[in-house]
Amino acid sequence: MTKTNSHPQVIFFGNGMLADVVKGTLLSGGVEIIFHARKKEDLETVKQLKLKHPEAHGILASFGVLIKSDLLDLFEPEGILNIHPSFLPDLRGSSPIESAILRGDTLFGVSVMKLVKGMDAGPVFYQTTLDFDENTPKFEIYEKLAITGAKWLLEHLSEDAHASKMPLSTPQDDSKATFCGKLATDVSELKPALKSARELHNEIRAYVKFPKSRYTFFGKDCIIHQAHISDHAENDLSLKCKDGMFLCIDELQPAGKRRMDAKSFLNGYKK
Repeated sequence: MTKTNSHPQVIFFGNGMLADVVKGTLLSGGVEIIFHARKKEDLETVKQLKLKHPEAHGILASFGVLIKSDLLDLFEPEGILNIHPSFLPDLRGSSPIESAILRGDTLFGVSVMKLVKGMDAGPVFYQTTLDFDENTPKFEIYEKLAITGAKWLLEHLSEDAHASKMPLSTPQDDSKATFCGKLATDVSELKPALKSARELHNEIRAYVKFPKSRYTFFGKDCIIHQAHISDHAENDLSLKCKDGMFLCIDELQPAGKRRMDAKSFLNGYKK
């Protein structure tokens, strides 16, 4: 089918924070998204639309569903373009930003690659890194990496995927690949006797939204939303850690209650 407008058309795949920002950036840049696939059941619709709109690009950001060869082949020769928030081949997998936060990184990468059957193993069209400080919220890291990758795509998407403007891609060095998996709920509990204050602070940043860091104060199971590191105990919500430093809780949420600051919690729950 011949296009009747001058904007690139896109079939978009994705879920969650990264996908939301990528999609919004593409739309604000004039891209027409003709379908948004969110689940496995949407892939049949994708097939039909790609056959009807052969000029449409495929763009993916944090989809979480295996795409089989028959569908990948429909998007050749350009392929489905995957925005992955790491400097590949480092941190292939489903939790690259969280894993980078947990290991204490301040330099975060984003890559635009061609989707292949192997997990995040396709050749790379573009990648760069952004600096963040050790207190930057996870949401801000997600947002800036997503915008960076999406803006690069906006500069390189042609009006017709069969007349691709993508630069030559570079194969990844599989021997240097590292991997990360899905986050699990069994990592939620903060363990100050076993970890440094910085490690626990990074857990709180990495696990915000899911699986959420937790600790029990005064018999109340609490979600820990924000904290800072100190060389001394500042109140009864200060956890002495393995390295002798203190993790001081700033905001927390008792089970079934509202989120509150440390002072409000102590006023309500300290006996």
